[in-house]
Amino acid sequence: MVKTKGFFILPSELFCNVRKKAANDENLNMTLEAAFNHIEESAKGSESEDNFAGLFDDIDVNSNKLGATVAKRNANLVKLIEGVANMGLGNYKDNSIDAFGDAYEYLMSMYASNAGKSGGEFFTPQEVSELLTRMAVAGKTEVNKVYDPACGSGSLLLKAAKILGKENVRQGFYGQEINLTTYNLCRINMFLHDIDFDKFDIAHEDTLLSPQHWDDEPFEVIVSNPPYSIKWEGDDNPVLINDPRFSPAGVLAPKSKADLAFIMHSLAWLATNGTAAIVCFPGIMYRGGAEKKIRQYLIDNNFIDCIIQLPSNLFFGTSIATCIMVLKRSKSDNKTLFIDASNEFVKVTNNNRLTEENIAHIVDEFVSRNGTQHFSHLANYDEIKAQDYNLSVSTYVEQEDTREVIDIVKLNAEIEEIVAREQILREEIAKIIAEIEVAQ
Repeated sequence: MVKTKGFFILPSELFCNVRKKAANDENLNMTLEAAFNHIEESAKGSESEDNFAGLFDDIDVNSNKLGATVAKRNANLVKLIEGVANMGLGNYKDNSIDAFGDAYEYLMSMYASNAGKSGGEFFTPQEVSELLTRMAVAGKTEVNKVYDPACGSGSLLLKAAKILGKENVRQGFYGQEINLTTYNLCRINMFLHDIDFDKFDIAHEDTLLSPQHWDDEPFEVIVSNPPYSIKWEGDDNPVLINDPRFSPAGVLAPKSKADLAFIMHSLAWLATNGTAAIVCFPGIMYRGGAEKKIRQYLIDNNFIDCIIQLPSNLFFGTSIATCIMVLKRSKSDNKTLFIDASNEFVKVTNNNRLTEENIAHIVDEFVSRNGTQHFSHLANYDEIKAQDYNLSVSTYVEQEDTREVIDIVKLNAEIEEIVAREQILREEIAKIIAEIEVAQ
């Protein structure tokens, strides 16, 4: 079992057997803690050891948050166990739906929506994941590897598995996450979605300063929603300018805004035939200084395939209208497609959401590269250079003028008619007043 699945669970510690005894188990908290420890220990000395090391570190069954006493904690644990048992997860072997994995994703989304900015740090809404991934895998039926340099809970990696079929990602799924709790959530998410231990490699470290997958790159598909405008060492660290990921641009992303450092990292690890789709903070498209120099490097070397302006209020914790940058190393032309998708949404309570029709519209335009008035524009190199390497979509896609067209000739005739009628009314009023004055 350990050789094939990577872990082993004792029969007495299977969920169904723990549940049978839970209500009468005065040491339920210890029973659960032992079960989690035994799962991790079962992988020790095997190929899957790294995938399970510390996997349940963040699960504290003795936390005061569960109750002030052991009895109260156990009572709440029983409720949790029964709640999971009553979820109607169906037959595990029936893969027509992924009820357990989807339930996990749903709980993550509910947590993120109530967690403000912190929730948005690790959860990308499913429809945004769908859009990113469909663009990154456009025209492909199978790929070598999928990578996310800021993988959070792994939703983008798993979306690639769902769209392509996990069997069509030949060498597996790779990601890196700096937050320990989220790193563990991502690994658990992989197991819940039945991704075997030898098909994923999730690392815990700072991607920009200590990337963990040098021996695994290049990647054919890269999808990512990195943190927006976070601080990093930048030029305070003299080693970074010589890093092969950042040195080609000749300049580092600003210390206060690491956005383009993630872009350069992704480009460096992108396969020759690969595509990277990355959610970006809009400021990197037009700000000057080092960021302009990096944009110039990307355009001069024909790496930017498409820029998409997304609607505002799509993400948890921020109402900012973000963008997507699509990178390719081997483009068929020297042009960049700009898509204005700012109106592609429906409003749902406090957030905007992309519908399947919205996603299809954007992806179809991305694939066809035709250019549609008021929606997209295919700009050549000279055009972008003339705009001083400004990559804001609004610079290239003209907004449709929805104001009412006014016929000035017709309007003038109507005004003249109103003035004439006004004069007649004034004359009639004057006659009435004169008659009243005579009568007095």
